[in-house]
Amino acid sequence: MSEETITLYEAIGGDATIRALTRRFYELMDTLPEAARCRAIHAPDLSRAEEKLYEYLTGYLGGPPLYTDKYGHPRLRARHFVAPIGPAERDEWILCFKQAMDDTISHPKLREIIWAPIERLAFHMQNRDEAGGPA
Repeated sequence: MSEETITLYEAIGGDATIRALTRRFYELMDTLPEAARCRAIHAPDLSRAEEKLYEYLTGYLGGPPLYTDKYGHPRLRARHFVAPIGPAERDEWILCFKQAMDDTISHPKLREIIWAPIERLAFHMQNRDEAGGPA
């Protein structure tokens, strides 16, 4: 007898939840005054960024590998190096993502499981120090 393994993607509600999470994340980034610096390093139209985050998170959480099928290996830090991401931008991104998770993923244990690697990723993406120089 074998046990069926469920992915985080399935546990949180699959496609609908990932869509809601990414939509909420960019709504918060676009509207929270305390996320203004993070918002400023994004394009005026957030729809492309939202779609790419949706594709990335879908595969990252165990769903279909949408991002890698379309773009190859994520190479996230390299792809984001064009954006000046300092401690303020990083912390604002973290604020929006944490709030979006709280708003869209109902189970606290699932949020906790997802949060630790996402927070590490946010710190990894920082490419500027507080003075604006390379990190």
